[in-house]
Amino acid sequence: MKLSIVIVNYNVRYFLEQVLLSVRRACAGLDAEVWVVDNNSVDDSVPMVREKFPEVKLIANTDNVGFAKANNQAIRQSSGEYVLLLNPDTVVEEDTFARCIAFMDAHPEAGGLGVRMIDGSGKFLPESKRGFPTPWVAFCKTFGLSRLFPRSHRFNRYHLGYLGEWEVNEVDVLAGAFMWLRRSALDKAGLLDEAFFMYGEDIDLSYRIVLAGYKNYYFPDTTIIHYKGESTKKGSLNYVRTFYQAMIIFARKHFKGREAGLFVLMLQAAIYFRALLTLGHQVLRRGYLPLLDGLAIYGGLVFIKHFWASYHFRDPGYYDSSVLYLNFPLYTAIWLLSIYFSGGYDRIFRLQPLVKGLLAGTVLLAAVYGFLDLAYRTSRALILLGAVWAVTATVGIRAALHLILFGNVDIGREKPRRLVIVGTLQESKRVEQLLHQVQVQKNIIGYVSPQALSDDGVFLGGLSQLDEVVQIYHIEELIFCSKDLQSQDIMRWMSRLGPGIAYKIVPEESLSIIGSHSKNVSGELYTIDIKFNIATPAGRRNKRLFDLALSLFLLATLPFHLLFVKNRWRLIRHIFTVLLARATWVGYIPQPNPDTGLPPLKPGILTPLDALPAVPANLDVASRLNFFYAKDYDTWRDVEICWRGFGGL
Repeated sequence: MKLSIVIVNYNVRYFLEQVLLSVRRACAGLDAEVWVVDNNSVDDSVPMVREKFPEVKLIANTDNVGFAKANNQAIRQSSGEYVLLLNPDTVVEEDTFARCIAFMDAHPEAGGLGVRMIDGSGKFLPESKRGFPTPWVAFCKTFGLSRLFPRSHRFNRYHLGYLGEWEVNEVDVLAGAFMWLRRSALDKAGLLDEAFFMYGEDIDLSYRIVLAGYKNYYFPDTTIIHYKGESTKKGSLNYVRTFYQAMIIFARKHFKGREAGLFVLMLQAAIYFRALLTLGHQVLRRGYLPLLDGLAIYGGLVFIKHFWASYHFRDPGYYDSSVLYLNFPLYTAIWLLSIYFSGGYDRIFRLQPLVKGLLAGTVLLAAVYGFLDLAYRTSRALILLGAVWAVTATVGIRAALHLILFGNVDIGREKPRRLVIVGTLQESKRVEQLLHQVQVQKNIIGYVSPQALSDDGVFLGGLSQLDEVVQIYHIEELIFCSKDLQSQDIMRWMSRLGPGIAYKIVPEESLSIIGSHSKNVSGELYTIDIKFNIATPAGRRNKRLFDLALSLFLLATLPFHLLFVKNRWRLIRHIFTVLLARATWVGYIPQPNPDTGLPPLKPGILTPLDALPAVPANLDVASRLNFFYAKDYDTWRDVEICWRGFGGL
């Protein structure tokens, strides 16, 4: 056996399908075997592999054993002269494996090989070639010197920015997304260190390959797509902690004495530094718009107070100064919370939930106004004028942001992207039908033939004219049909047209269209799979809001309930368990197999079955009730279940 390909998968079924199709093409004519190790995915990855790729050797783990251990499971059973560790969120060219074999055969001193990688927008990924993370290299990366001086030999040794993107070079570290390894080098250096759960194992193994007397090479004569961000969220605090903890394991393993101590200390400081930056970025990204809204609303209320006091009451000092630190902050907070709970911050350029939230907040303010002590009541005119100003200001802020980002103020109107499908007529029609089925709003301009030229009137042009089509029709998104195009042609056009366009690929005979426009975020996926309302941001938020509201209501009326309930301590325990987010008032019916494929929920005090006491609780009924509860969830469903099953609280 010449080549063994190992792919570790965890809940990225559609990307796995795409990479296996590209691997199947690249293996044509080669003596190769393909292994997939699944780390207990719940997205039907295992059935998909068994059904669509019977030639693949599958290891289905019953829990998530981590990246290193999963790879080792397959490596130990494989028999190839070369072993390729390949990420599931990648696409390889048709001749990638043949080119790598030829290079490795010609360079017996090479123990490992990495290739040129691009992200889903066609941009080169600098981690295609990396240096060892010595204390100085790690310091430059952690504190941003590598980014400030990307081509510096001194400051950017982490990504070896001084080496050419298109030049074959000896490098220190291979990227874990594509690690081509010589079996004899593995035998001498050892397998992946299972002390690394995720991250760091590629650096560790690359280092040991060099210590074993071999060389690692960067080989740009072939290119792969690496979508990135699919198995982990790289902008999360968990990523920062996991990555730097892996670096600490590496430092303690390979550095000795004072150098090791200083390195570990610096890495521990880096964890807090990067975590602080990540937290600040998340707060800024999520909180900048509510902050702008709040400042605008509060500032407007202050102006309205002065204006109304002078114009209507002819007395600039008519209102007590307490309105500035009590009433106005309260009004502003209620309006902001109403926008949030109506979904006005989920998709910031949708005006309907924004206005609906402000109207609901105004109604709530009118109710609160009646309960305030007379000393704290302002004129109702301030609330009404403030509501008008809040709508005007928040819409104006969004219009300004839309103008800055998109160059127009067509706010509230989501303009479909101008889209072209590249493929044969049959496959292009299939993609168009798929887009229609998943109800994706697109402005389909037409089709481009996979042939070099086309003048039959059906297509906008041939593949060789794609750049002209993009320019003439101002195309914003391209969908490539991989059945009709070679992967290397797709990658060539992605690199040629650049990151200004959103690219997607539809795998052969697949019901999904896959793409990613950034290396730092999860890919975008169009699929006809079931959409669960309970998994949406609004669904999760509303469910938590209902849990809090019911818990606080039960807590406020607890003396009344204690007169009638038998198990008082059970009710009290349930209230505080839900308040602390350790449970939810309504959850799934417990199942013998926890891997149901449904969106996860906290354990439920009640279940959908509690609203149907006459229904027999067999496994099939329970599965169906759970499915429809997740799919069609809304808050009133929880209200109904809690009302009917109140005795079970």
